[in-house]
Amino acid sequence: MARPPLLALRDISLTFGGDPLFEGVGFSVGEGDRLCLVGRNGSGKSTLLKVAAGLIGHDAGELFVQPGKKIAYLPQDPDLSGYATLAEYAAADIEPEEQYKADMAIEGLRLNGSLDPATASGGEKRRAALARLLASEPDLMLLDEPTNHLDITAIEWLEETLKSTRTGFVLISHDRALMANVTKGTLWLDRGVVRRNEQGFAGFEDWRDKTHEEEDAALHKLDRKIKREEHWIVHGVSGRRKRNVRRVADLAALREQKRTHTHRSGTAAMALESGNTSGKLVVEAKEIVKAYDGRVLVDGFSTKIMRGDRVALVGPNGAGKTTLLKILTGDLAPDSGTIRIGSNLQTATLDQTRALDEGQTLWEALTEDKLLGVKGSNDQILVRGRPKHVVGYLKEFLFDERQARGPVSSLSGGERARLMLARIMARESNLLILDEPTNDLDIETLDLLQDLLGDYDGTLLLVSHDRDFIDRIATSTIAMEGDGSVIEYAGGWSDYLSQRGGKPAAMAASKRETAPAPNPIKPATASKKMSFKQTHRLEKLPEEMKGYEADIVKLEQMLADPDLYARDPVKFDKASKALLERQSSLAAAEEEWLELEELREAMV
Repeated sequence: MARPPLLALRDISLTFGGDPLFEGVGFSVGEGDRLCLVGRNGSGKSTLLKVAAGLIGHDAGELFVQPGKKIAYLPQDPDLSGYATLAEYAAADIEPEEQYKADMAIEGLRLNGSLDPATASGGEKRRAALARLLASEPDLMLLDEPTNHLDITAIEWLEETLKSTRTGFVLISHDRALMANVTKGTLWLDRGVVRRNEQGFAGFEDWRDKTHEEEDAALHKLDRKIKREEHWIVHGVSGRRKRNVRRVADLAALREQKRTHTHRSGTAAMALESGNTSGKLVVEAKEIVKAYDGRVLVDGFSTKIMRGDRVALVGPNGAGKTTLLKILTGDLAPDSGTIRIGSNLQTATLDQTRALDEGQTLWEALTEDKLLGVKGSNDQILVRGRPKHVVGYLKEFLFDERQARGPVSSLSGGERARLMLARIMARESNLLILDEPTNDLDIETLDLLQDLLGDYDGTLLLVSHDRDFIDRIATSTIAMEGDGSVIEYAGGWSDYLSQRGGKPAAMAASKRETAPAPNPIKPATASKKMSFKQTHRLEKLPEEMKGYEADIVKLEQMLADPDLYARDPVKFDKASKALLERQSSLAAAEEEWLELEELREAMV
């Protein structure tokens, strides 16, 4: 006997602002189902998930939840009022003896549970809500962008948690790697219809493309049939009146079928154009150091970024990625060390905050230039040096004419991302700075962005927690470990992992959980015993040296490939530079270990 589903939506209809968002939509989720919900930005994925959670009413249809089963939804903007700490909020749905479940989730999500909700950031509140959901162990989890505000280490912890859980879930995410690794089925919301495929996200794109090909073939067949019938109407025999009336009616039905067909949304007509060629050297940093409030974020980092490089910055939240980005672009001075900025740079920046004036319209947001004192009232915008009407340019980014005069505050996360991309892509540039560019983008727009960046002639500095995106884009990865240690690796995220033996660096906690700043080793003068920091450093150095040695072996193996330079000269150059850096770091670590060991022996 078949078991009833945990959750079922049947013939759901919902209308917003006069236009139906869904008509007759339905899907069901059984015990242990691991589903991703995918669709274009604005298709209504988040709204549909809220309907399933019972948070939004529907105009017609039926929502069924199996009696006695608990459905848990991850809110985008959780309400933590009435709780003294984030840990108290995270444990609100469990018994006191189960506190360990909340503690495990808090630790895995790299959250400081002692924080007062009143002082917590939006990201910290979101992580607390995710910890609460996971600790409560519901029968079904509805997860809307759970990786937002998570660093890569926390994302990988969540991934392992979802792999091992017996709880079913429906997941909306922009993180391709996460969806491919944890899902076993796909719900595709497309033009108000939900299709289901019993393959996880890894098979989604092939399935989508095949579906589109079949749809195009059916439309082509329909067009040919309409043309045949139209030809018959004009040139056919007119003797048998009843048959003629029927065929005229059939033609009208065919035309109506074509008229009511919902066409697929196009792909945003994004384009990137590099301006004047920059100098060969873009940035050179030598032994830079930066600290805040006694905590070292960058401790003696050196790099040389050349024209055409695509450099990704990775590390835990609070490690200082944005700070290092500002130092490398000359917006922030280091405490010590030198920064040399190349010549003829034209910079365009995408900020992860998606900072937009909520009171402006999309029209004004595109045409205003505060630096030039230009107010947002022009009919045209300069797009890479050529004038273009504002509405026409907005349409290229999949906005319709009605939205042009609408408020920025009404935009979804994906629409905000597209508007920000429209702003920076209107400019010619030879240095792109992208801080979390993949947040909220749908798969199709993300594919296009990756293609554009692949063909971009300029230089790219990228901060991202999206492992798949880094792998596809980056020629080198700068890893910030959260303790001041900053190391550059050749290649993307997977290359970084392989050079570290398959595991990311042990990363320090976020800035809310401040760790003591590492101090440089100083010779013992009046001290009678080694300090705690010196003792700890002496214990950690052998492990650190082993890591450098392993990196050197892997890089030497990579460079031993006689075809590497011809096949990928950029990767060869990065690997050569990384090898020299590891050898230098190993020598410095060995010297430091000898000094500390001599100091320890002198104290005995």
